[in-house]
Amino acid sequence: MSSETYAAVRQTAVWCYRGGSISAEPRINDRIRVPEVRLVGPSGEQVGIVPLAKALELAQEYDLDLVEVAANARPPVCKLMDYGKFKYESAMKAREARKNQAHTVIKEMKLRPKIDPHDYDTKKGHVVRFLKQGDKVKITIMFRGREQSRPELGYRLLQRLAEDVQDLGFVESNPKQDGRNMIMVLGPHKKKTEAMAEAREAQAARKAEAKANPGRSQNAAEVETETETAVEAPAEASAEA
Repeated sequence: MSSETYAAVRQTAVWCYRGGSISAEPRINDRIRVPEVRLVGPSGEQVGIVPLAKALELAQEYDLDLVEVAANARPPVCKLMDYGKFKYESAMKAREARKNQAHTVIKEMKLRPKIDPHDYDTKKGHVVRFLKQGDKVKITIMFRGREQSRPELGYRLLQRLAEDVQDLGFVESNPKQDGRNMIMVLGPHKKKTEAMAEAREAQAARKAEAKANPGRSQNAAEVETETETAVEAPAEASAEA
């Protein structure tokens, strides 16, 4: 190994040790340092093994870039492409994938064993909303004092809630005692991605309706804004009794 090569390798090793990283970008055009390459044409056709100079010449003729797509092959595989356009399209695909990515969220709803009918309906409404959004819901029954000697009250309440929302969700984790609490987990029938797609469609429909009816009230506009915010960034705060 020559002194220049040794110095370059040593400098790279020291840089990586200090927290640097080797770029994942492929080599293109004059950065490719091999005598010959296996060339792939702009449409994916196999050109064959050609000298690097010939590959660069073809890249200039097509007004494209010579991009190394398989550096570990022998010889390396290179393709003729518009590298700037390729990077842009790849970034857009990654952005769209992140946008459509579904994150599993577990909401929590806390109830008391002797909850009154009005509060129960309110809590159930929240559970229905969470399940429609494609989120799991952790239902917690909180026992206090002498209530701890009556776990059947919590069990019956959880069974009742599961039956009331069975069209939207199912019991993913059966009721179980956890200290002073009894816990059950409900899972949605609808996948998170499906719920997000439906929410976006509903949002687009509201926008179209608003555009067709510009005279709607300010209150409706505010409600739509709040709904859009909820679709883009679902709240993670749990609802407590």
